[in-house]
Amino acid sequence: MARPRKFEEERAVEAAMRAFWDAGYEATSTQDLCEATGLGRSSIYNTFASKRELYDRALRHYMTRKNAGLFELLERDLPIREKVRVLLWQIVDGDDDEPTGCFVVNSMVELAPHDPEVAACLQRDQERRLEALRAAIGLAHHRGELGQDTDPATLAHFLVATVSGMRVVARGGADRSALEAIATTALTAF
Repeated sequence: MARPRKFEEERAVEAAMRAFWDAGYEATSTQDLCEATGLGRSSIYNTFASKRELYDRALRHYMTRKNAGLFELLERDLPIREKVRVLLWQIVDGDDDEPTGCFVVNSMVELAPHDPEVAACLQRDQERRLEALRAAIGLAHHRGELGQDTDPATLAHFLVATVSGMRVVARGGADRSALEAIATTALTAF
């Protein structure tokens, strides 16, 4: 019995996500996508219409997956410092099954400066993450976990910048001790 087309599309989007995440949009050729997904050129274009549509789907898939993990962490019944520690140490520990760095950050650097559609998509994604972090930090502030002079919005921006920066330096080859030092320093804000 053949697998449903939806399953094949999801598998192809996941594989394409990894290819784009690893090499970027421009450096990922259609042949690279064929090799990554196991699909032929005609199947890719019949299913996704273009490399760009496949990229957009892969980017949205990445954002949905990563945000789900973040939102789940932020909803857990833990002190904010522990939530932030878990978030930062996910980067320190890395995941051997994923490309190094961050697909969102890579897209911000490669495409957002000259592609308004990608820029708008990334901006909406960042706003969602910032709001979720601001809300979690605000709740912790209300509970007395943070100093009275703490500004939840500022800390949320700081945390997004720290996470993005850690992913960039990890992609650039920073070792575990460098990532631990950044995470430990950032944790002092909480």
